[in-house]
Amino acid sequence: MSTTGPLDDDDLVQLLTPTGQRVDHPEYTPRAAHLDAEALRGMYRDMVLVRRFDTEATALQRQGELGLWAQCLGQEAAQIGSGRALRTQDYVFPSYREHGVAHTRGLDLVDILRLFRGLDHGGWDATAHNFHLYTLVIGSHTLHATGYAMGVQRDGAVGSGDPERDTAVVTYFGDGATSQGDVNEALVFAAVNNAPLVLFCQNNQWAISEPTTRQARVPIADRGPGFGVPSVRVDGNDVLACYAVTAEALERARSGGGPTLVEAFTYRMGAHTTSDDPTRYRSSAEEEFWRRRDPIDRLGLHLELAGELSAEFLADVDAEAAALGERIRTTVRGWGAPEATSMFEHVYASPHAQVESDRAWFEAYEGSFLPERDAVGDPHVANLSGGAR
Repeated sequence: MSTTGPLDDDDLVQLLTPTGQRVDHPEYTPRAAHLDAEALRGMYRDMVLVRRFDTEATALQRQGELGLWAQCLGQEAAQIGSGRALRTQDYVFPSYREHGVAHTRGLDLVDILRLFRGLDHGGWDATAHNFHLYTLVIGSHTLHATGYAMGVQRDGAVGSGDPERDTAVVTYFGDGATSQGDVNEALVFAAVNNAPLVLFCQNNQWAISEPTTRQARVPIADRGPGFGVPSVRVDGNDVLACYAVTAEALERARSGGGPTLVEAFTYRMGAHTTSDDPTRYRSSAEEEFWRRRDPIDRLGLHLELAGELSAEFLADVDAEAAALGERIRTTVRGWGAPEATSMFEHVYASPHAQVESDRAWFEAYEGSFLPERDAVGDPHVANLSGGAR
């Protein structure tokens, strides 16, 4: 099983055990002290809604409504916990399965499905949510995040002491991405420039079919000090610990303390994507081991033990999840094919001569295929060459 070797979890920051018990940590318990029962119920709700979204998207792909889907099943705590630690002005650079973080940034999750439907290239308004477009090229976005963080720093939005201005940047990536040169280069540039960046690695233990034990002989967080970047390993299935660790790292970044590497040790309960079959490379015993450490169940157990999980609340969450599922299904099935000329939209922020020239050529070319009518009024397609039929 992939729970041995460098993946041992005895050095993880943890505030909530798999059975729902609170445990203290000298450094991070104070960071989560202000999270009352209402806030914890909010995190529980978030995780349930994101999982329902994930489940519906997977089903839609299986039904042929989406071309592909990348699940975040089992990683909800890492995403909701870290996402809830962000301030409005902070900026997120995701990879392609950060659905929970997108939810915390106020993005309508249905918009994400347009990318996987093939309607656009992920064209939500990133500036409205401070949430960058999904990145499908493994690891490349970590360099984008580093450059953005360096820009924030040079704009004077770091270490000013103004909580409404000081800004942090966070980039999310998986354990497999740490084998890419881009991630290592991002660590170099972030370190030497003291960039206000949190590099958040969701170590779900599988880079498609490659286990982390085949990529690293030491925990991923141990790489940070070699670059001069403070690092921490956190229980990625513990939403409280993920919140506390990320809050501390973000505050360090905003105050001018530089970058942090966070390794959230979690597990990808689903497939890498819907084109993957995890039964070919991992055991059912391993999956069951992690199923018993489900992040939603863990927080639910804690709230139940504290007497803060009422039947009425659970019913409301279930009803909201059902409504979300219905809206997802109805919306996606109602989408038609986009106009072919939409490929020329949103390429640049302002009009671009070459793009407009290409659009004009394409419209003329497309127009040569328009239906014509013969003498008796029956439609038929013009000859592709434009000549006589």
